[in-house]
Amino acid sequence: MYFSTRGNESLTASQAIIKGLASDGGLFIFDKLPNIKFNESFLSYDYKTLAKKILLAFLDDYTKEEISYAVESAYNDSAFVNGEVSFDLTDSFGFLNLYNGPTFAFKDMALQILPYLLSIAKKKNDIKEHTVILTATSGDTGSAALCGFKALDDISVIVLYPHNAISKIQEAQMLSFNSNKAQAIAVDGNFDDCQRAVKNIFNTVKIPGISLSSANSINIGRLIPQVVYYIYTYICLVNKGKIKYGEKINFSVPTGNFGNILACYIAKMLGTPINHVICASNKNNVLTDFFKTGEYNANRPFYVTNSPSMDILVSSNLERLLYLMTNDKNYVKELMQSLNQNGSYKVNKDLFSELQNIDATYVDEEETKKAIKELYYNKGILIDPHTSVAYTGYLKARPNGYTICVSTASPYKFPVTIASALGIKQVNEFTLIEEIKNLTGVLPDKRLIALKNIELNPLVCKKEEINYMVIRKVEGYAKN
Repeated sequence: MYFSTRGNESLTASQAIIKGLASDGGLFIFDKLPNIKFNESFLSYDYKTLAKKILLAFLDDYTKEEISYAVESAYNDSAFVNGEVSFDLTDSFGFLNLYNGPTFAFKDMALQILPYLLSIAKKKNDIKEHTVILTATSGDTGSAALCGFKALDDISVIVLYPHNAISKIQEAQMLSFNSNKAQAIAVDGNFDDCQRAVKNIFNTVKIPGISLSSANSINIGRLIPQVVYYIYTYICLVNKGKIKYGEKINFSVPTGNFGNILACYIAKMLGTPINHVICASNKNNVLTDFFKTGEYNANRPFYVTNSPSMDILVSSNLERLLYLMTNDKNYVKELMQSLNQNGSYKVNKDLFSELQNIDATYVDEEETKKAIKELYYNKGILIDPHTSVAYTGYLKARPNGYTICVSTASPYKFPVTIASALGIKQVNEFTLIEEIKNLTGVLPDKRLIALKNIELNPLVCKKEEINYMVIRKVEGYAKN
C-alpha cells in the first residue's frame, strides 16, 4: 500500500499512480520496504529482468504478467537504440549514461514505462474517464512525457515549462510533439511557478469526465523505475571487474527536484552496497545549504544557469526523504506547512543527524564549463552541464571507493554550453552540434539533429493565467 507523506490517505500502487498527488498535497510513499534485498544472485540479471523484479516487489497489486508486459514494451530496441544504459569507466570513477532513450535524457528511463503502468492501472481500477497528464518541466521531463504518452488514445498531456529558460533544443523537442492531444505551454516565470501551478490545479480543479494525473517525479510511478538503474550499475561494475562483490561504491547525482537521488537512496535502503550519496547542486544551492545546516530556505534569489534542468528552489521529492528518515507524517506535514507559508523550515536534531547520510555540494557555472573541458581533453569523455555538476561534485567530495557520476542528458542537448567550454565560436544551436561533432568525433543521435526543422512558436501564458489556460485545454479534451 501507498499513503500520503502528510496524512492517512492510503491507496494501492495502481491507484497512487493514477492519482499522482495525494488529496492533502502530500506525496505517495510505500508503507514499508518490500521484502527484497540485494544479493549475489542479482549479478546474473540483465536490465529487463532486474526491472521486472524490482517493479513487481514495489507495485504489489500488479500481476507478474502486467509488469512483464510494461517492461518489455518500454525498454525496446527502437526506443533505446544503444541499450537501456551505458557506461564510461576509468580506474577510479565512471559515468552511468542514462540518455540512450528517445528524448536523450534520464527521464526516458521512467517515462517510457509510466504510460504502460498508468494504462494498466486504469483498466485494473475500471476508470473509463479520459486522463490528462499535467506536468511541470525544467527542461527534460516535458519532452519525455510527451513522447512516452503519445501512443495512448485515452491519455492527453499538458506540459508547463519556463519561457526562455531552457535550451532551444529542449524547446524544439517538446514542440515537436504538439498535437490535438498534447500541448507544451511556455510560462512567463520559472520552474517553481510551473510546479506550484500543477500542484494547485491538482488540489482545486475538478472537471467532469476527466481524471488528472502527473508525469512529474511526484508520481510514484516515476520514482520506482529509477531505482532499477542504481542497482543495475552495481551489477555491471562487478561483472566488468571494476569492483568486487560486496565492495561499496558511491554515486554523485546532479540534483534539482530530488527524485533521481531519492531513487539512489532507496536502492541503498534495499541493501545495494552504496556508501556515499552525493547531492550535487548548481548555483541554486538550496539543497546544499539544507544538508549542511538543517534549514531549508527557498527565500533567496533564483538563478538561471547553464544547467537549467536543476534551476529549482523547491525540491518536491525531498518531502519523501523527510518521511523515510522520520516515519512521522505529522512532522512532515508541519514542515511542509512552514515551507508553504514562510518559504522555509528547520528540522530537529534527530532528523538533521539522519540527513548527514547525504553528502552535499554545489558547483557554479564556470566550474561546470571547466570540468567539461578538462574531462574531454584529459579522458576523451564528453558530458553535458548537469553531468558536469555531478562530476565536479565528486571531485570536491573525493569519497573513498569507486564513484559513479550520473550522466543525465546527451551533451548535444546543451550545445551552447558545450561549445563555450570547448572554445568553439558561438552560432545557432544546431550549427554548434555540427561544430562539436567535428571537434570531438562524438556522434549526435540522428533524431536530435532532425529537431532543427521544428518551428519555435510556443504558446506563452503569464503565470497568473496558468489555471485559466490549463482548464480551457482540459475542458477541450473532455468535449472530444
